[in-house]
Amino acid sequence: MANAAESDQSVYYVPHNGWYPVVLAFGVMLMLTGFGTWLNETKAGEAGSWTQSIIGFAIFAVVLYFWFGKVIVENHQGLANDQLKRSYVWGMGWFIFSEVMFFAAFFGALFYVRVLVVPWLGGEGGKAMTGEYLWPEFTAAWPVVTNPDPSLFPNPIESMAAPSVTSWASYLPFWNTVILLTSSWTVHVAHSAIKEENRKKLITWLGITVLLGIIFLILQAEEYIVAYNDMGLTLGSGIYGSTFFILTGFHGFHVTLGTIILMVQWFRSMKGHFGPKDCFGFEAASWYWHFVDVVWVGLFIFVYVL
Repeated sequence: MANAAESDQSVYYVPHNGWYPVVLAFGVMLMLTGFGTWLNETKAGEAGSWTQSIIGFAIFAVVLYFWFGKVIVENHQGLANDQLKRSYVWGMGWFIFSEVMFFAAFFGALFYVRVLVVPWLGGEGGKAMTGEYLWPEFTAAWPVVTNPDPSLFPNPIESMAAPSVTSWASYLPFWNTVILLTSSWTVHVAHSAIKEENRKKLITWLGITVLLGIIFLILQAEEYIVAYNDMGLTLGSGIYGSTFFILTGFHGFHVTLGTIILMVQWFRSMKGHFGPKDCFGFEAASWYWHFVDVVWVGLFIFVYVL
């Protein structure tokens, strides 16, 4: 491999051929098809298996570990010229844009169901015949929940309603919102520490950010346990259950990835990586984390509060 002295800064650096993209795509395929299989099995009342998804995720994680490790080594060897660095910025920008569209589709589905479909089935907007013939016993009230055992969960709508503002101190989603907004500030402080060349400050505040991400995931797991065991809320309990778990679940997956990414940057910072003019790895991670935080604010407003 060429060293920094041999690399031509006027030519776009092209790495050697590798199988990373192919193996990564295979891992993603296993992970997503396994997840789809689990959803179908669970919907059919069977005991779904996570084995295929776990294998796919393991392949995905291993490939990313070696691939990004190679990119880091190449950067330290001086092979990443200005043109390549610009491509990194554009690549991360388009990746975050694709994630915006991803969540926009799910928020759009929630809007369509809640604002248009539910009132139509209830007879509003000149659609009285639709509700009368398709679902005459339907009540146009949100959330729409079909509970498997009303004797165990007699008031699912009331139990899932957001509390008043004065009661938010005991509301888990509110505290998760506080945690994520705080983590956006701590990662910004860590970024400022890079510009100030303060290594101790960087390590401290980035470590706090990682800890806040882990706390968020623990509280979300607790929320899911309560929703499932105490409220009967599952993927099969109506359109509210589907939209709730798809939106919050995929966001939780993004928080998990973001926490792992920030943890990698934390380990790198302890090894002396990053400087005021060479910290794109950290900046890309912080961009992703801010995006995840903004999505959660939308979730908190439109899923939990309104």
